[in-house]
Amino acid sequence: MRRLAFAFAGAAFLSLGVASGVWAQDKNVKIGALSDQSGVYADLTGPGSMLAAQMAIEDSGLLAKGWKIDLTSGDHLNKPDVGATIARKWFDVDNVDVIVDVPNSGVALAVNNIVKEKNGVFIVSGGGSSDLTNAQCSPNTVHWTYDTYMLAHGTGTAIAKSGGDSWFFLTADYAFGAALERDTANAVTAAGGKVLGSVKHPLNSSDFSSFLLQAQASKAKVIGLANAGGDLTNAIKQASEFGITDGGQKLAALLMFIPDVHALGLNAAQGLNLTETFYWDLNDQTRAFSKRFQERASKHPMPSMAHAGVYSGLLHYFKALETLRTNPHDGAKVVAQMKAIPTDDALFGKGSIQPNGRALHPAYLFQVKKPSESKGPWDYYNLVATIPADQAFLPLAESACPLLKK
Repeated sequence: MRRLAFAFAGAAFLSLGVASGVWAQDKNVKIGALSDQSGVYADLTGPGSMLAAQMAIEDSGLLAKGWKIDLTSGDHLNKPDVGATIARKWFDVDNVDVIVDVPNSGVALAVNNIVKEKNGVFIVSGGGSSDLTNAQCSPNTVHWTYDTYMLAHGTGTAIAKSGGDSWFFLTADYAFGAALERDTANAVTAAGGKVLGSVKHPLNSSDFSSFLLQAQASKAKVIGLANAGGDLTNAIKQASEFGITDGGQKLAALLMFIPDVHALGLNAAQGLNLTETFYWDLNDQTRAFSKRFQERASKHPMPSMAHAGVYSGLLHYFKALETLRTNPHDGAKVVAQMKAIPTDDALFGKGSIQPNGRALHPAYLFQVKKPSESKGPWDYYNLVATIPADQAFLPLAESACPLLKK
């Protein structure tokens, strides 16, 4: 209803005053940070994503230019129906214009449909399924930070090429886990390896014993952990208790954030390979942002790549609003403008957004340091390789996104 009202108001303005050359731009927008505030992904996203969004608002410079930017938050409880209900209420009742973050790919895919229906903007930072810019792409969605294709062709390919040519997957039983297992299996096979089997576990599991015993019995060289957050750290801890790595099998943490490494400690995490698009200690600019973030975070953590993605994605959204100079509540037009202008910020560098909504920037293959290598708190990674932006994500020629059809 609100967007319809804006349309009538815009038509009246054009009929009365366009000849004067004066443009009275609407400068009111509202952001909804939809996240996991208390569950398995809370440390990776949650309150930190809200802080990152607030920092983006402040750093955009729009407040000083007369913009009114409101920020609200919601907890989807890792349930797609809850996330969809919150998203629908935000658009129908609360006049939200853009939704950010949304870890848990099942929730993100559900919200993706709501945002398209309501012609809002969706900037995904926490959700990982590559389907968001592939088969289920939307003209209203930008997938900013990472996706399962990137993780698979970073960590999975590197391990397969270094001798880890037989795999067994331990997979979270929802959309993200399925997409990560699928994309990694494809990458491993392309690198000359083979998949010996897989087992699915419920989200937010506490006991991985039966799943790990199946992985151990497979005799696969690599156990691919297609899960994240608390599930990932619990699986790694219990794998150590079972002596799996001592027995010669290697763990592949296919999605690991720096809060996960911090929770595990370097003694347990040392030697693990992982792929990220942001690391606090990457350069002077990432260090400066991370120091500011840490000073304001309640638990004093370093930002995860999901937090960094919320910040950078919103900064680019704000740039699009300024350059578009039209109705900021027409989500499809705003996203089209986001795609039209290059991306460039302190955390992810220079890049672009593809027609399917995939943001392109470099990815980095890291290895977790040994305790003896760490020089201080949060000094956890050694950089192994930089993956160029045009190689890190699914090539457009291979995309099934309907937006690409002529």
